This record gives sequence, structure tokens and C-alpha cells, in this order.
Amino acid sequence: MSETAPWRVGVLFSRSGAMRVTESEHFFGTALAIEDINRAGGVLGRLIEPVVYDPGSDEIEYGRLANRLLADDGISVIFGCSTSQCRKAVLRLVERRNGLLWYPSLYEGFEFSPNVIYTGAAPNQTSIHFAAWLARTYGARFYLVGSDYIYPRETNRIMRELLAQLGGEVVREVYIPFGAGAERLPPILADISERQPAVVFSTVVGVTAHAFYRLYHAAGLDARRMPIASLTMAEGEVRAIGAALCEGHVTAATYFSSIASEANARFVAGFRARFGADAPVSMWSQGAYNQVHMFARALARAGSTDTEALVEHALGLEMDAPEGHVTIDPDNHHTWLRPRIGVLQADGAFDLAWEAKAPVRPDPYLTSYGPVETWLD
Repeated sequence: MSETAPWRVGVLFSRSGAMRVTESEHFFGTALAIEDINRAGGVLGRLIEPVVYDPGSDEIEYGRLANRLLADDGISVIFGCSTSQCRKAVLRLVERRNGLLWYPSLYEGFEFSPNVIYTGAAPNQTSIHFAAWLARTYGARFYLVGSDYIYPRETNRIMRELLAQLGGEVVREVYIPFGAGAERLPPILADISERQPAVVFSTVVGVTAHAFYRLYHAAGLDARRMPIASLTMAEGEVRAIGAALCEGHVTAATYFSSIASEANARFVAGFRARFGADAPVSMWSQGAYNQVHMFARALARAGSTDTEALVEHALGLEMDAPEGHVTIDPDNHHTWLRPRIGVLQADGAFDLAWEAKAPVRPDPYLTSYGPVETWLD
């Protein structure tokens, strides 16, 4: 290959279908990082050239397009996937063809692959602190509602176990099909109204989540007293729903655009200069942005997109990101991140209600998260 030929990478995020809002933000963050790196001269004097496909939020398309990138386009590095069902579809292919997937989404944990760098939050960086804070703030009677696929079911399994340790209870657990329409929601909302839990813990995603929040408000359910608590509801989706309809609901994440730091202020300003003065900035765009910059640093050290070389130089890599200091853990390919909890305001911004004192080591298999009383220390 020519010493001036571009570094070709795959970008596999949906800009259509049920996950179009979330994954478009992944795409924008990825695009911004590539543009920033190329504007500065690329990596080792070579520009990054993205090969971009839209899987339409469909796991079969994810698999087909990942295979196209790896087999037909000759690309070994993919930035992509949001939902776990789509990651699983891509995972088997990157392992078979020895590619490398950079995955920016929080997920349910209980996975390790030598062919994946996990830059989103593991469950010990979201669910554990969230369960303790919600129980302390609102009460420990939870109603669990989710889309019907692996992430919601596994995340709710973890939540059930955490609540048991907190002396709480699950008043009901219910699932609806992925991408389901609003017509599936009224019976669930009626049941919530009847059971009156302290918290509605929602792992409903995509356009179905948008409808859920709108109908929750229309049903007169009070977010100040009985909030929807989510790990995925971020600024872009709040904009799509209507900020006034989301006031009082709660999200646990490792990034909110309201973080007060110089690094975050620069990121938000750069993002809005590129995508519009009122463009929402969220964990989805920021996480995708971070991982491209970490890839570029690993690539500069490796001098090659060879998977083994890239992984070797990515593990242990540290970076001061908009969300704070992050490190790729050399033992499990996941990332040290700082957990936070935000309460939605009427303007669509999150008021930070709690944050960890420092980045937390990723523990995707939940082997050592300690006793209940330490979770919010």
C-alpha cells in the first residue's frame, strides 16, 4: 500500500429505522472526529477515509453490511453498532475475519471479545449506582418495562438482583416488541397507573421509547413523584420527544452535555459549529467521537490497521475526553468511565444530581462491585 494512501475504515450506524435518532448521533460524532483528525493532517501523514453504510436499525442488514466491509471492501476496522442484537450480528463476523469493532454504546455486559474495543459503559458503571440512587431518592418499588431483546432482558435481570440486595421489589416486568408502535403502550401505562411504583425503570429504546414518554405525560403520570428512569434516554431523543414532556425523568450515563469543563465546552462548540447551533449533544455522539480519537492514537503507534497491532497499542491507552479522563482497560478491552446521574429539565438539559468521584474500572461480568453501602461513595 502506498505511504500516502488513506486509512480506510468502516462506519456502520443507522440513520433510518427505529434507532435513527440515537445512531445518527453516533454517526455525527464519528464524522466529526474523522474530520478533526484529517484537518490536522491525518495519522502518520495519511487521511482517514470512511466507508459508510446505513443498516436501517436491522440486525440482518448489520450482518450483511459488516460482511461487505470485511470481505468485499477489504476493511478491517469498523466503528459501529448501537443495540446489542446488532453488535452480536457483527461480532461473529469480525471474529471470523479477524477484524476489529469499536463499540461506543453502553450495554448489558457479560461479554468479551479480542476483536472488540468496548468504549461505552459496562453495567457496573451505570446500573449499580443508579439502582442505589433511585431507591434512596424515590423508593425501591420498581416497574420494569423494556423492548424485547437481549439488552433490556439482561439489564433488567441485573436490576432485579440489585433491588433484592437493596430490600426492594419489582412490581411487574413486561416487554414489548422492538420497534413496536404506540398502540402497544396504553395497557402498560394503565397498569403503571394502577400499581403506582416508585420508579418506572425503562429499557424501551428507539421510536417506541419516544412514544412511551409522550404517552406517559399525556396520561398524567407525575415524573416528579414517579419518574421514568433510563440508561439510554439522552439529549437528542429528548429533543425528538419534546423537552417539556420529559421534565423530571432521570438518566444514568457517563456523559451529559451539561458537564462543566473546558474540554466539554470545546467539544460542544465544535459539534454545534459543524451540525447546527441548536444541535443536541449527547453520550451517543460524544462516545463515538472519543473512540475515533483513541483509534487514531493507537494507529499512530501501530502504523498499521492490523488487528493484533491495533489492539496491542489500544490497550492501556488514556485520553482526556469531553466526559473526563478515560482509559482502555488492558485486561478486558472495556473503558474506565465516570458514572453520573442526571435529571431532565424543561429546556432539555440534564441537571447533574450525582457523579462518581473518579473514573470507575469496567467490570463487565460484575465480579467485584462490593456491598450496597459503598455504591454511592
